[in-house]
Parts: sequence; structure tokens; C-alpha cells
Amino acid sequence: MSQPHKPDEEEIMSYLLVFMEDDRISVWHLAIMTAILCLGYRQGQKGTIQVSRTRIMKQSHINTIPTYHKYFKELRDLGYIEYVPSYNPGYKSEVILNQKKVTQ
Repeated sequence: MSQPHKPDEEEIMSYLLVFMEDDRISVWHLAIMTAILCLGYRQGQKGTIQVSRTRIMKQSHINTIPTYHKYFKELRDLGYIEYVPSYNPGYKSEVILNQKKVTQ
């Protein structure tokens, strides 16, 4: 069984640079993406990352659920992430980073 590929600093920076160059991205988008990338780094994952709304909100310093949902949805609509919800409280939802978006 293969080990998950932990993203290195260069891969994380490539994501952040793409976000910073996109005029549609606000500080709230960047905060959510940074939180997701940090979770992925800690999990040793670079493509599919297990997430929870509570943890992303805490790490991104977003305090209201409507703000979180608005900017998280916009990241999906812009094509940066795909979201696979888990409706089972025993399993975390997943965010899939769009690799094509970064390599364009």
C-alpha cells in the first residue's frame, strides 16, 4: 500500500500564488484555502483532504456560518475545489483540490 504524498512547501506556494493572482479572490477565500491547505499538510494529503466546517472556520478565523458558506461556495463555483459532503457524523467530508486550476 502506498503512502500518501505529503505536499511540500513549493506545492503549497503554487496554490497560494494562483489565488493571489486571481482578482476574484478576496481575503476570505484566501483564509479558507489556507486553512484547507494546512489541514492537507497535517494529514499528509495533497489532493483529497478531510475537512470539517468547524475546523476550517476556526483556522481561517471566520466567525459566522453565512460568511463561511458564501466564500466556500464561491471557491467551488470558481473551480478551485470540489466538495464531497459526508452526511454521516462519524465521517468527515472531503475537499478535492483542483490540480488543473493550479497548473494552468
